[in-house]
Amino acid sequence: MKILLTGGSGQVGWELRRVLSTQGEVIAPSRDILDLAQPETIRAAIRASAPAVIVNAGAYTAVDPAEDEPDTAQAINGIAPGILAEEARRLGAILIHYSTDYVFNGGKDLDGEKPEPYRESDATHPRCVYGRTKLAGEKAIEAVGGRYLILRTSWIYGARGANFLRTMLWLFREHEVLRIVSDQVGAPTWCRTVAEATGQILALVAASGSASGSALGSAWGDGGKSGGLSGIYHLTAGGRTTWYDFARAIAERDPQQEHHRVRKFEPVSTEQYGAKAKRPLNSRLDCHKIGRVFGIFPSDWLHDLDLVMEELREGTG
Repeated sequence: MKILLTGGSGQVGWELRRVLSTQGEVIAPSRDILDLAQPETIRAAIRASAPAVIVNAGAYTAVDPAEDEPDTAQAINGIAPGILAEEARRLGAILIHYSTDYVFNGGKDLDGEKPEPYRESDATHPRCVYGRTKLAGEKAIEAVGGRYLILRTSWIYGARGANFLRTMLWLFREHEVLRIVSDQVGAPTWCRTVAEATGQILALVAASGSASGSALGSAWGDGGKSGGLSGIYHLTAGGRTTWYDFARAIAERDPQQEHHRVRKFEPVSTEQYGAKAKRPLNSRLDCHKIGRVFGIFPSDWLHDLDLVMEELREGTG
């Protein structure tokens, strides 16, 4: 398969480049060739490469700055996915797109509060610009139809890039007291988990003979708006925790503890922390569907964190 990957330099994109290279030829254009904020570059890059699979790991993910840059966030998160879907359908290609728990309310001050993990069929009610633009991207893909998977995930982190784990490892060395939000619940998800699940899905497709082949390929339906496997799937690590407990778990496993200045972790509420964008208090996603359809059952978040910290200890992360 020829695979076009957007966002190849991001933390998920880096892992995807490694995983997908075993599935076929991976084309990962730089931003000066494919800019998700510039529709004409999207169409040009796809038509030049004619891929069998498009994997969209690119996104505007700066949650708080998005409140001040809604047009940019909408262009990248809301409009670009629809263009990718149009080009994928024109080629008969598969589109894999990543979305977020932020499409749900997940709070106590808006309609739609839910204490249990969210299912794919639950009503959405984003609380911030980032969530609204990511939901717009989902709806744009659904409106186009074709062969697509929208994989919603949450609390992405890894050994490289900008994420909570990396921020904590720096803050442990800079501050004696850290105020960490303790009333948001979710599942920290290793970026490698997302990449490997994507690779597993594409391996199933390849085993059918081709991206549009007879066995699994036919299960996608006729490429219409309600075709077979196409749809939304939740993909996170197993288990649950809070940002506060996640931070403490990182500190306990940090191979460089002798350099810590931090002496106290202070739990604070989302309201006390006072971030510009409203976050979901409940970020838990029910992942039974992806297990049932594709046989993907991610590990518990603590198990994955141990693997990441071992990589950092060995200097391979």
